[in-house]
Amino acid sequence: MKLFTAILSFLLFAVIIAVPPLLLSKSSHAAWLDPHFWMIFAFITGLTFLTIISILIVTKINKEIYAQTFLGATMIKLLTCMFFCLFFLVKIKVNGVIFIANFFYVYFFNLAFEIYGLLRTLRNQKLK
Repeated sequence: MKLFTAILSFLLFAVIIAVPPLLLSKSSHAAWLDPHFWMIFAFITGLTFLTIISILIVTKINKEIYAQTFLGATMIKLLTCMFFCLFFLVKIKVNGVIFIANFFYVYFFNLAFEIYGLLRTLRNQKLK
């Protein structure tokens, strides 16, 4: 994936996954969202953006280490998200079930976008 294409795809993706919680917050089911949902969303989405950009920059420098960069960046993202959850649950009083559901909604969709980027990049290499 090219850098500009990746940024546009990511922005479109971020808007798409932000729409259901936005609609939910405006409906009568607003209690299903954690009061700090948008902070969680911004943190994980920003971390995913940094991960994707760093992977693409390293790929431009050396294509042979793409897989290692992807795995390393994903692992760092996973550990950072775990520490974020730990800090969040210890410092802020939240409903655990709602927080975990909101967190995994954002985390797994962002992970799916990363994997989509990986598959798209690997498919493009296969065609060349």
